[in-house]
Amino acid sequence: MSKSLYVCSNDSRCGKSAVVLGMMESLLKNIPRVGFFRPIVNVQRGSGKLDEDIELMRRFFNLKADYEDMFAYTFQEATDLIAHGRKTELLEGILAKFSRLEETHDFVMCESADFEARANSIEFDINADIAINLNCPILMVANGMCMHNCDDHFNTTNMAVDLLNQRGCHILGTVVVGVPSMCPNRLAERLARERGATVGPVFSIPYDSFLRGSSMKEVATALQARVLYGEDCLDRVVLHKTVAAMQLSNFLPFIQNREGTLIITPGDRSDILLGALTAVASPGYSSIAGLVLTGGLLPDKAIRDLLDGMKLSLPILSVGKNTFDTAMEVNAIHSRITATDTRKISVALNLFQTHVDADRLMERITAEKSTIMTPKMFEFRMLQRARANKQHIVLPEGSEERILRAAEILLKREVVDITLLGKERDVKEKIGLLGLQLPGVKFADPMDSPWSEDFANTYYELRKNKGITLDIARDTMRDSSYFGTMMVYKGLAAGMVSGSINTTQHTIRPALQFVKTKPGFSIISSVFFMCLEDHVLVYGDCAVNPNPTAEELAEIAVTSAATARAFGIEPYVAMLSYSTGASGQGEDVDKVSEATRLARARAPDLPIEGPIQYDAAVDPGVARTKAPKSLVAGRATVLIFPDLNTGNNTYKAVQRSAKAVAIGPIMQGMRKPVNDLSRGCTVTDIVNTVIITAIQAQAEQPA
Repeated sequence: MSKSLYVCSNDSRCGKSAVVLGMMESLLKNIPRVGFFRPIVNVQRGSGKLDEDIELMRRFFNLKADYEDMFAYTFQEATDLIAHGRKTELLEGILAKFSRLEETHDFVMCESADFEARANSIEFDINADIAINLNCPILMVANGMCMHNCDDHFNTTNMAVDLLNQRGCHILGTVVVGVPSMCPNRLAERLARERGATVGPVFSIPYDSFLRGSSMKEVATALQARVLYGEDCLDRVVLHKTVAAMQLSNFLPFIQNREGTLIITPGDRSDILLGALTAVASPGYSSIAGLVLTGGLLPDKAIRDLLDGMKLSLPILSVGKNTFDTAMEVNAIHSRITATDTRKISVALNLFQTHVDADRLMERITAEKSTIMTPKMFEFRMLQRARANKQHIVLPEGSEERILRAAEILLKREVVDITLLGKERDVKEKIGLLGLQLPGVKFADPMDSPWSEDFANTYYELRKNKGITLDIARDTMRDSSYFGTMMVYKGLAAGMVSGSINTTQHTIRPALQFVKTKPGFSIISSVFFMCLEDHVLVYGDCAVNPNPTAEELAEIAVTSAATARAFGIEPYVAMLSYSTGASGQGEDVDKVSEATRLARARAPDLPIEGPIQYDAAVDPGVARTKAPKSLVAGRATVLIFPDLNTGNNTYKAVQRSAKAVAIGPIMQGMRKPVNDLSRGCTVTDIVNTVIITAIQAQAEQPA
């Protein structure tokens, strides 16, 4: 089952809190430990204010998590990061906070960020990014406050659904909130009819004036009003509002049959004030929510003396602004369900229970098994794994700017320990020129190291049968690639990453000479993790073996499947060719057919299909036509290319055309991890490769 749910809306004032309340109650009936999380809140740190929705869930459901653990950023922090081009950092921070909450709970309910119409152009886009990166199915909340024409609400909801679908988000269901009685289900019916399964089951919650109404306390707070009378009854709910500017006799009919009216009037209108008090006492009039006296004017002393002698149960507020401005501010008040408002909580829960089939939604949550894996999710999970058991990685290209920038990121995030190779003084000078900080970094100079003689002797003993003399060994160990590889061989580092300026051959050759392959392996091969928009594929071999034999191709397939599984990707292996099944003939097809047979014999429980074309391997629609009985077709996660030419060009084409994140090449089959970088690698590529190397090193350690 899914372990989370993201309640999302494209309208910040649509009644989302009521839906969240109802879902929380439903979840807690079935799941012991449910957490609550908001990625972005609208209150500032240090303001003394708390996010009302977080406090509502914490207090009403007695949630044990600390307030600070239940959100990631404030609105200001989030918009600052976005404005400075640091959206990735924003998503990483949200994912980190969410993951910590997820570790201590069986389920996490997420409520989308509300930007209160201050940044509508980016709000929903950000929420879609957050939902997909948290891997949460979505419960969509739509505003049902449309009268006879629901085109506007339908169009905005339709656009939101399209965006979520494009991002790969799964909409579990849709709740239309605030449907007027005069046009019940109009928006819901249209969504269900025109969008079908893309919006899941659609439910409607009718408009409720009590739930939408502001309390007198909210009015007093919003207006920064002075409470003259009735401080103990500020829980009265405003259902209607009216400005009293006419004579009393003409005004009274406007409040006679309007329950919960808030009267806004100048403070010197004693006639309106006394008339309202009389109406309160009259059985022929509906109850009044309260009065707001404007202009900073107070009733005459004689009137105040009269009021002081009465036991008033009617809130009377005083504000300094004029009547018009006050009325505008009152109309702008957005009522919320607060933790202390038990009346509204009860109404909200009852509405949800009555109009939403929570059991049906729970069934869908239980059945939900998401296969989504965004690049950010994959990178974050790998980072967490690496950080949990820190490894020591050597970077031979110690003076290269990209290497140094990557090292700063890795050290500041405390992911690995690092040794940089090169003359310490020169490397430190380069670090200073770049304005970097590398806390705890170590240095080693292959030209002048206390390890040099030991390394040379070791290399000599390992390679003397190949004609290597001790002098040659000493010269060889002055090469940073050889020196770094020997550090790995001798256990002074757990792994090595190089290749930002050195060739692949120069990086791998030392490892082939003395680190060598694992028992049972005949070759070293490579894979790339291809992080597409909503899933991760494994490509092999795209970097090492130019034209593998059928036996080597089978080994690459089984090894790549093991690598995929080690990194949390369920392997479904596609042995790629220009032919699917028996549709083509030729030597190249025969090689893939034989490799598939050998791979199946080597790993009988591994789902493998071949020969198969790329489209049939990854596209379910094509798979139904070309390979309808295949367990792999349409769902392949590990794609094995028949030769280096095909694999290398394909990974680069997908990387550029699909804007995929390509992590690798990741070497397979060596006793200890040594990984190669592309000379065109970015800082992010280096960071990811080091993290992968660290995880590989963890796997090679004795249990």
